[in-house]
Amino acid sequence: MKKKIWVCIYLILLTLLTACGMEMPEEMDMSGHVLGHKTSHSSGTTSCADIKEGKTNAPVKKFHLTAKAGDLKLESGETIKNAWTFNGSSPGPEIRVQEGNRIIVTLENKDIRDGVTIHWHGVIVPCSQDGVAGVTQNAVKPGETFTYEFIAKHAGSFWYHSHQQSSIQARKGLIGRFIVEPKKKELDYNKDYAITLHSLGDYELINQTKQLYLSAKSKELVRLRIVNAKNTTQKLAVVGTSYQVISIDGNNIHGSTLIRNQLIPIGAGQRYDILFQIPENRQVKIVNVETNNTITIGDGSEGEKIKDLNKQPKFDFTQYGTPIKDKISLQSKFDKVHSLTLDWSWPNKFTINGEVMHHIPPIMVKKGHLIKLRLINKGGGTHPMHLHGHMFKVLTRNGKPLKSSIYLDTLPVSENEIYEIAFIADNPGLWMKHCHNLIHAQLGMSMMVNYEGITTPYRVGTKSGNLPD
Repeated sequence: MKKKIWVCIYLILLTLLTACGMEMPEEMDMSGHVLGHKTSHSSGTTSCADIKEGKTNAPVKKFHLTAKAGDLKLESGETIKNAWTFNGSSPGPEIRVQEGNRIIVTLENKDIRDGVTIHWHGVIVPCSQDGVAGVTQNAVKPGETFTYEFIAKHAGSFWYHSHQQSSIQARKGLIGRFIVEPKKKELDYNKDYAITLHSLGDYELINQTKQLYLSAKSKELVRLRIVNAKNTTQKLAVVGTSYQVISIDGNNIHGSTLIRNQLIPIGAGQRYDILFQIPENRQVKIVNVETNNTITIGDGSEGEKIKDLNKQPKFDFTQYGTPIKDKISLQSKFDKVHSLTLDWSWPNKFTINGEVMHHIPPIMVKKGHLIKLRLINKGGGTHPMHLHGHMFKVLTRNGKPLKSSIYLDTLPVSENEIYEIAFIADNPGLWMKHCHNLIHAQLGMSMMVNYEGITTPYRVGTKSGNLPD
């Protein structure tokens, strides 16, 4: 009961802060526009809406997702009133395909009044398929449909969610997993499971339950794909076995090694894949120490018990794995370098370089350029910074180079931390870069990375009703 009261208070305060917070303009062009200051485009321009996949003979996988409101019954028997779901569940159906498949997903909006979209979080797609209301498409209104089509170019663990009023719609339930299996299996394992950590109303859930049980036999190797669809970092304890972190944000880690009794801090929007073996006739438990939700894996008896899980040291991705030679290093010649200061001001503004969303100039890039960004967190909590349409390499944390080659699409930057990251501008379009604590994004911590010469026919603002957060 106390928890429900505090959740209600939180939601009321959030509503009040949002209502008196950042005012959305009537209309804004995100292709190179800061409110009140338009950026002219050259005569040779390309619309984001026209950037699509070319013809291919790749195998086609088709899916249909219907967004609708309604009561949702949890596996525990409890009912969540007025949840928003894809195909009647939250998370929505897991979309599992193979690397190289051509993906066709039809989104139908049955009755979500303000419209919906689907953003393919971490998936490299053409600009027109990114699912951002007012940038790459209009929000899909009730009774309408929109079809997404792209090639699943990279194997890995990803997810999808609405990018129309995303701070509201993701928490109401419009989320799901998107898994791309490799053409050739790179690792040997017996089980491949994927789970989602998320909040729905005042419930903290794993998939559609509070406590999850997964089958596995003694000595079997299990790959567990963990999606954090919440707004904050979740810390997971693996009890009863050693494990490897084999992938973060869909990117494999070279030279991963076995570790034990370390908490895994998964930032908002991130995905961690771990690999472990089930002990003989015992179970493995994975505990979210933030919520006490538990995943029990294995058909044997209960495994070891460890007290004070929250006191375990945290896994540090910056000091894990071994480096590989690639196109980006600290010694690279960068075409552009930008510093982004992340901060917060009372009562409810989350800023980048002291400005909120529609006052932040876009980072303008050219195809082929190598871009370095310096992320400086001055306050307002952890900011999990997500870049659409690209993977970036993490170069340094607080001036110290990383031990290995880590590529991400979402990087949690804690207060007083400074990261240097870099990416190759190889996917022309208009791409959001924002905090994936979606409340922070809604209150201003969102900007654009735009390619020169790319335009959009869509508009963000109260006139169009496109509100991407």
